[in-house]
Amino acid sequence: MAFGDYQNEIYFTALSGHAPDFPMDYATLEAKAAAALPASLHSYIAGGAGDELTQRRNAEAFADWGLVPRMLVGATERDLSVSAWGLTFPTPIFLAPVGVIGLVGDKHGDIAVAEAAAKTGVPAVFSTLMQDPLEEVIGHAGATPSFFQLYTPKDRDLAASLVSRAEQAGYRGITVTLDTWIPGWRPRDLSSGNFPQLRGHVLKNYTTDPVFQKMVGSDDPQSIVLHWVQTFGNPLSWDDLAWLRSLTELPIILKGISHPEDARRAIDAGVDGIYCSNHGGRQANGGLSALETLPGVVEACADRVPVLFDSGVRSGTDVIKALGLGATMVGIGRPYVYGLALGGVSGLVHVLRMILAEADLLMAVNGYPDIAAVRENIRPATYGR
Repeated sequence: MAFGDYQNEIYFTALSGHAPDFPMDYATLEAKAAAALPASLHSYIAGGAGDELTQRRNAEAFADWGLVPRMLVGATERDLSVSAWGLTFPTPIFLAPVGVIGLVGDKHGDIAVAEAAAKTGVPAVFSTLMQDPLEEVIGHAGATPSFFQLYTPKDRDLAASLVSRAEQAGYRGITVTLDTWIPGWRPRDLSSGNFPQLRGHVLKNYTTDPVFQKMVGSDDPQSIVLHWVQTFGNPLSWDDLAWLRSLTELPIILKGISHPEDARRAIDAGVDGIYCSNHGGRQANGGLSALETLPGVVEACADRVPVLFDSGVRSGTDVIKALGLGATMVGIGRPYVYGLALGGVSGLVHVLRMILAEADLLMAVNGYPDIAAVRENIRPATYGR
């Protein structure tokens, strides 16, 4: 699939006098989305922990790596497909879970993400925090595989129910987030007192769950939020992995792994995937960028399980560099949220096609026919050294 052909569509459409509907670079995309989104929602999406040093570093770290072109290769066809958990994906990118995506656009953002996944073949990882029930959302993804992200609640029966529902609905894996059992210090949100879940938003997977319904015992909004607060946030330990493994036969992917030893221990405990991420800098400030920790995690995994990656990805070039450092698949976060905010499903699809086009064309120009060639030709950069 020649993803780079998207630029031809844009150029030829322009010949008819039709300029592109959406921005072609992240900075403009971000700025226009900031103007389009309600201030409180934009703050929640764009903000990070502390002074946002780690969030900035996530994006800046990609400049520490460069690609060496290889000429006379004739890379007229590029293979960007990847395989994981017995599935083959046409692209190496995926839509990372965003807990407030349901509030973006027409307030059915989870469904919009699923529709974009169906149109592009880019799989999505859907958050536990949805504005529409997980069973309804997946139906809009068509043949594109979907994955369910679990914020593991304190109540084990509720956790088992959520996982069971996801499995029965057809999700192809469970991504367990490890670093969000308690919210990080987020000054932007604190300044406005903005916490969407406390206002009853994106809790539909809870209010439609029989275990949670029994816990609450009523439809009172305040009671629902109170019970959600009381059960959300289970600080998991290594001893909990056997229990999680017992809940499902689906692949279990641990999200938030940054240390090689944690990766090795998790694989030894039976998990099926490692997700290297620092939550885009939203949870903990002052740490290394996720990209800096990726090579060590990849080495520790030693090809035993797929390695997913996100945090700071803003472009197709970033995707290629993350793949070059060993990621099996690369998650897109804020860019696709901004695309959805600007143009609904069409805007989101544009962002994905834009990222894939840049990645594909970068491989073509550099003489890389496949991802293996990228890994052979990535080097530490010398900018400013």
